[in-house]
Amino acid sequence: MAKADMIGASLWDAYSNKVTTLMNNPRYQGEIFEAEAESRGHKLIVADFGAESCGDAVRLYWEIDPNTDTIVDSRFKSFGCGTAIASSDVMTELCIGKKVEEAVKITNIDVEMALRDTPDVPAVPPQKMHCSVMAYDVIKKAAGLYMGVDADSFETEIIVCECARVSLGTLQEVIRLNDLKTVEEITDYTKAGGFCKSCIKPGGHEAMDYYLVDILADTRREMENEKMKAAADAQAQGNMKFEDMTLVQQIKAIDAIIDESVRQFLIMDGGDMEIVDIKKNEEHFDVYIRYLGACNGCASSSTGTLYAIESTLQEKLSGYIRVLPI
Repeated sequence: MAKADMIGASLWDAYSNKVTTLMNNPRYQGEIFEAEAESRGHKLIVADFGAESCGDAVRLYWEIDPNTDTIVDSRFKSFGCGTAIASSDVMTELCIGKKVEEAVKITNIDVEMALRDTPDVPAVPPQKMHCSVMAYDVIKKAAGLYMGVDADSFETEIIVCECARVSLGTLQEVIRLNDLKTVEEITDYTKAGGFCKSCIKPGGHEAMDYYLVDILADTRREMENEKMKAAADAQAQGNMKFEDMTLVQQIKAIDAIIDESVRQFLIMDGGDMEIVDIKKNEEHFDVYIRYLGACNGCASSSTGTLYAIESTLQEKLSGYIRVLPI
């Protein structure tokens, strides 16, 4: 087989059988005329959307029952590649029978998944994923026309990866929670950047407003700044006299000492304790505690244990601390 034929064959194999079938035999291609819809007491919505990056365009027809806001019929016209035709056909099918508010929740991922032959194998090569994104955008356009609102109002978050519908907020949160350090890790966790790859860095299939490389760098920088600030705060608090701390700082300082030097011994005996309140009483700081578990009612809780807790806090924080059980 010639090299060109081998390349052509491998590209063709990247499309699912459903896609290749619908490219040539779409089931919902066509028009709905206003007179037809009106004769059935329905409202016709016609929405157009074009993708500047590839020149593809799609026109979506919705025949809607205004009494129930249900899309009773739908058709499309597509001006573009075969993938755009197949995506538009499945998108049209997914709309039929849904209320407008339900249809607007259909995403490009839903369209692409419906085009797959098997759940784990993508229906199209990564560079063609934008065709299903176009289907998603024309749905928003049609819903906006019917509901009398701007199509952008359906988008409540900044979408970074159009292919996987991953938002800026989700990416920042995932990076923070999982301490991600590479774009590859971001893709593994979120699928962002796993399709057309335009959102990874400048120079891809489409120009984007946000790129994963920048989001990762900015978020990592913020994380480092927060870590440095937390360390500085901890050091400042460590150098601060207990008497000069705020009530919240005093409680945190006492909790830290209890965790470090006391709590493990209480837990070994089946008990525990908690700080209830701190009150300034002339020169003293009265720390009110509550015993939990086996410590509650134990004889030593008001003698040896209490003395040990008070002595530890006086040694490590302030000699003016008094511990009072309640």
